Amino acid sequence: MATLQGQPVLILREGTERTRGKDAQTLNIMAAKVIAEAVRSTLGPRGMDKMLVDSLGDVVITNDGVTILKEMDVEHPAAKMIIEVAKTQEDEVGDGTTTAVVLAGEFLKKAEELLEQDIHSAIISSGYRLASEKAMEILNELAIPVSKDDDEMLKKIAMTAMTGKGAEVALDKLAEIAVRAVKSVAEEVNGEVEVDAEYIKIEKRQGGSIDETELIDGVVLDKEVVHPSMPKKVKDAKILLINSALEVKETETDAKIRITDPEMLQKFIEQEEKMLKDMVDKIVNAGANVVICQKGIDDLAQYYLAKAGVLAVRRVKKSDIEKLSKATGAKVLTELRDVKPEDLGAAELVEERKIGDEKMVFITGCKNPKAVTILIRGGTEHVVEEIARGIEDAIRVVECALEDGKVLAGGGAPEIDVSLKLKEWAPTLGGREQLAVEAFAKAMEIIPKTLAENAGLDPIDVLVELKSAHEKGNKYAGVNVETGKVEDMKENGVVEPLRVKTQAIASATEVAVMILRIDDVIAAKELSKEKDKGEGMEGMGDMGGMGGMGMM
Repeated sequence: MATLQGQPVLILREGTERTRGKDAQTLNIMAAKVIAEAVRSTLGPRGMDKMLVDSLGDVVITNDGVTILKEMDVEHPAAKMIIEVAKTQEDEVGDGTTTAVVLAGEFLKKAEELLEQDIHSAIISSGYRLASEKAMEILNELAIPVSKDDDEMLKKIAMTAMTGKGAEVALDKLAEIAVRAVKSVAEEVNGEVEVDAEYIKIEKRQGGSIDETELIDGVVLDKEVVHPSMPKKVKDAKILLINSALEVKETETDAKIRITDPEMLQKFIEQEEKMLKDMVDKIVNAGANVVICQKGIDDLAQYYLAKAGVLAVRRVKKSDIEKLSKATGAKVLTELRDVKPEDLGAAELVEERKIGDEKMVFITGCKNPKAVTILIRGGTEHVVEEIARGIEDAIRVVECALEDGKVLAGGGAPEIDVSLKLKEWAPTLGGREQLAVEAFAKAMEIIPKTLAENAGLDPIDVLVELKSAHEKGNKYAGVNVETGKVEDMKENGVVEPLRVKTQAIASATEVAVMILRIDDVIAAKELSKEKDKGEGMEGMGDMGGMGGMGMM
């Protein structure tokens, strides 16, 4: 409220809450640190899992950073900004979500120490941006080139992404499946590899063991054959894909047909039957013995197709039709008027199989499948879901490695190298920015420190040993959580794509800078929920919605 000649002037609505200056920065940083702390214990191969329970009692058990953050019910706006970092990381590279969030939290924690020394947030932001750019240069120098034909290295990348995600039982096999799947859908365009992971379909079925997970060189449909009289197995399949219904079309305008005697009714029915018979004849004459339809198939059309020995599946998702087109080479038709033999796709085998309790249709043996399916098996639903998340991460990191052709050693090696080189570089800047660069460098140590903590090792000893190894010139030295020793991560096969690290650092820096620049938080009472005064966190919004954060 302002005053003019002694009269109060209301600028904001009565009851509006406002947090300004250092208080606003402190509360925002605290919210960000709470989020980072919530997922920190999940980082690395020895990271712990979180059990997330929603209001309906549904349970998700995972240590995948983005899954945890998406499921958490968060109120505070700064906390939501940190969660956006994880979502961006997931969309861009598919892995490294926990790393990005933990880094963002640590950048803000170190910035808070500088704010307490009366260093302006604009100077910290400027220093952080400079440090981030320099970190990118350092990471590019550290990068190890990888060839698209180096299956062994690609497999190691997939194994690194899946380690700690419940896939250890069959890690070797699952990594091989991920690499083969990505290489199947990879295409070379102007000398560069392009991968569209959309064409890798993941089907999940509980029952059986993780070892039974398999890669199918084609598409698996979560559907069954529409008519019991149809063949359940078709070899040397000629496949017709149609995205319209195999039914008699209704008139576009409202029309009434008056039928005055039974003979007319009979003619009407016969005409309808003839139209459906003609449709089926066109399909059969074109040489198709498998029909995959995006919409419905009339009961009578099903009967005629069954009589002609054609296997048909209806109400198949549009995305699956597109994958089938890519896998079998079939054109997707909207009309049956001019169906030709060259419009059909080919597969060695189309068959209905029973997997677990349900039937599925397998289209396999495609000559050059540019769409494949990974069928994931596991003892329980939670196991299957977690394996699927691990495989999705593996697919995305192999995709990044193929497209960029560059990888980094893991185990905290790049972070320590970046930290040491930034500390050397900071004094060359002059001015207060160098303090921010040093804080950034110190924050980078949080990754190896957390890896050590989560493995039950002494983080101080590990950091000292790591720095010593890097100063001696071993730039691939990282922490081996299995042995507790500092070892060459490149030799150990712990590698991850360069893009995972660069994206994590860039996103974490951006959000930290954005939060640091906020010095005023205005909230109207109607928008904010009731404050939890007992927690002494006024102005932060009700963070009780985060499941009480009991996990921390």
